[in-house]
Amino acid sequence: MLALLEYLTISFLAVFVIVNPLTTAFIFMAMLPKATEVERKTIALRSTKVATALLIGFALLGGIIFQLFGITLAAFRIAGGIILFGIAMGMIRQSGTRERDTAEEIKADHPRIADDISVIPLAIPFMSGPGAIATVMILTTEAPTIYHIVLVFLAVFACMATCYYAMLHSKLIVDYLGDTGKDILTKIFGLILAVLAVQFVVNGTSEAVTGFMLDHQMLDSSAVQDPRLPGPSEE
Repeated sequence: MLALLEYLTISFLAVFVIVNPLTTAFIFMAMLPKATEVERKTIALRSTKVATALLIGFALLGGIIFQLFGITLAAFRIAGGIILFGIAMGMIRQSGTRERDTAEEIKADHPRIADDISVIPLAIPFMSGPGAIATVMILTTEAPTIYHIVLVFLAVFACMATCYYAMLHSKLIVDYLGDTGKDILTKIFGLILAVLAVQFVVNGTSEAVTGFMLDHQMLDSSAVQDPRLPGPSEE
């Protein structure tokens, strides 16, 4: 029970810091400053549904994608960890006006985007971008049991619900935190994400090295379990 609770906590934190509901709220507020309450609720709900479906879909299809392209879990852990680390560094270094600048750029490039921003840019890429997709795929593919996979789904639903309510109350969040408060929390999220990303790389590298040494008989297979094979509790 404790192990399941720990995995739920890790999954929630991993998805939460990469999705970053604060960024979503600031983008939402910047792009819809004059929208009515009904319009805000409609767009927030639609973007949440799209992002949730996308993340759950990639989480379910992760194993199939790996088999189709011949990708090992170790390789994906390393690549995903590197991507997430880069995103984490961007979160730590970003300036306070980034969200408003991004919103203005989108409006300038797509004048009609303000009519419906639910899919782009809210659902994609802010709520379910490459980093979030990589995170849920890693979490589900390394989950030891079906119960752990269900916990990943619960973490996704919880984070998407957080984004939804953050968008609904975006004006309150922006007024209360301001750019300084948002920057501080985003940098903290970035630090947490960097730690998780490094752990993904460490796990992937350890698995790849151990597998290589076992393949070349540099380790005793009777004394060392192959990390690429399911353990007794995973069968």
